[in-house]
Amino acid sequence: MPTLVLIRHGQSSWNLENRFTGWWDVDVTEKGAAEARAAGELMAAKGLDFDQTFTSLQTRAIKTLNLALEAMGRLWLPVEKHWRLNERHYGGLTGLDKAETAARHGDEQVHIWRRSFDVPPPVMEAGSEYDLSADRRYAGIDVPATESLKDTIARVLPYWDERIAPALEDGQRVLISAHGNSLRALVKHLSNIPDDEITGLEIPTGQPIVYELDNDLNAIDRYYLSER
Repeated sequence: MPTLVLIRHGQSSWNLENRFTGWWDVDVTEKGAAEARAAGELMAAKGLDFDQTFTSLQTRAIKTLNLALEAMGRLWLPVEKHWRLNERHYGGLTGLDKAETAARHGDEQVHIWRRSFDVPPPVMEAGSEYDLSADRRYAGIDVPATESLKDTIARVLPYWDERIAPALEDGQRVLISAHGNSLRALVKHLSNIPDDEITGLEIPTGQPIVYELDNDLNAIDRYYLSER
């Protein structure tokens, strides 16, 4: 059976500060780094091994992958990085404190922006200090000005179809280090979770999620490694 493990990056500095992060590049905290190492140690202890790894173009996911692989003695494994695995773009909310945003716009509106399936936050204004359209890593890419979860799924799944699914079908054992919403996209696809339920799925930082798949990549089981 194909082996697939998903891991959300360890706690980031803006997770700690309760700020909307999205595509903005922040580092993991000391706690986040410890979560990543612990994930690697757990995967090694449970006998997991990999042939191919995938991550986003964002430091917190890349570093989580590297720290986990280092703990496993597998830093030499191939890594493919792609913007399609980036976190959802939070548009004009990027950088804002979530509590202050709720006080300004109301809890209900912020809940809609955060947890609705197809309602994106306000667009990011051109020239914002968080505008990444000129960032070298995104050269040739139309950096979104905002994204709903539906938008995020629409850009993640082509990468799944083109790169990740073929690796699994080829018999490779795959580890993906990404973000809460890009991983929601994959979990929704693999587990056939309805639109109105996927927004409530919480994915904790640094906790490996194991998928048992059949040869057609249908999900047989999904569980947190720490619970087995």
